[in-house]
Amino acid sequence: MIQTLFGSTEPKPGLFERMKQAVTRTRENLSERIEEIASFNKEIDRNTLDELEATLIAADLGTTTTQEVLANLREKVDRKQIGDVNELKRLLKDELLAILDRAGLQPVKAVDGEPEVILVVGVNGTGKTTTIGKLAQVYRSEGKTVLLAAADTFRAAAIEQLEIWGQRTGTEVIKTKPGGDPAAVLYDAMQAAKARKTDYVIVDTAGRLHTRSSLMDELAKMRRTAQRLIPRAPHETLLIMDATTGQNGLQQARLFTESAGVTGIVLTKLDGTAKGGVAVAISRELGLPVRYVGVGEKAGDLLPFHPREFVDSLFE
Repeated sequence: MIQTLFGSTEPKPGLFERMKQAVTRTRENLSERIEEIASFNKEIDRNTLDELEATLIAADLGTTTTQEVLANLREKVDRKQIGDVNELKRLLKDELLAILDRAGLQPVKAVDGEPEVILVVGVNGTGKTTTIGKLAQVYRSEGKTVLLAAADTFRAAAIEQLEIWGQRTGTEVIKTKPGGDPAAVLYDAMQAAKARKTDYVIVDTAGRLHTRSSLMDELAKMRRTAQRLIPRAPHETLLIMDATTGQNGLQQARLFTESAGVTGIVLTKLDGTAKGGVAVAISRELGLPVRYVGVGEKAGDLLPFHPREFVDSLFE
């Protein structure tokens, strides 16, 4: 039993069960549709895979990822290596897992006795500030100390929202007035964290400025500022993506990846979409690992992303 933020107790399901709940709509569309396709075909052949193509695209794997997966499956079909629907599902799981595992090979920078600095980027509306609050909850639940830096000074509401999350999670927020210098907020937060020997500094950043170039220039300035105090900072740059936008969010993601040195993805609102396959498309097309997924509105609704558990949850 666990104590919730509001004092009531409830059973705490395992991470795998929570992931299964989050991808229920995707699993229903994907796994059940595969069963239907197989039931109409006496054997698993190229026609079966042609019908599977639309199912994978509907799950938001994207055209590029779908074609890669099907090309590998067609080779096995031609060699009569797929005998039934269970074998098809197993091989499909293997293909998806291989893509996720390739992207997950990128390690996080080592931290040597300094606060770990996590820069959080992404467009407004993806759940960026909310995710920062949840991330603070994750680290504090592990017994770590955390400071939040309200460096999205472009929106007064972003500072206020981060303060609310700070109160919910018992985490101090370093801020300045709306319109202030974001790099100065980051500098103050890192100085405070070094003096207090804080474990983590999580930095909110602007999701929009007056122009695209000004946004990227601001992020570059913040990275330079961080490195003045801690040479290897930021140790992680997390891009927040809204799972419900699916393929439409990938172009925005490419922009941040190219300009902001993104090292990992947090996929929010996974529980609100039938297109959870976008996690695989992100890994394949951006070459970046998914670090966490958001599965609800509460402080504890941020799950670490484990490729094997995710793929299993799509089919079980």
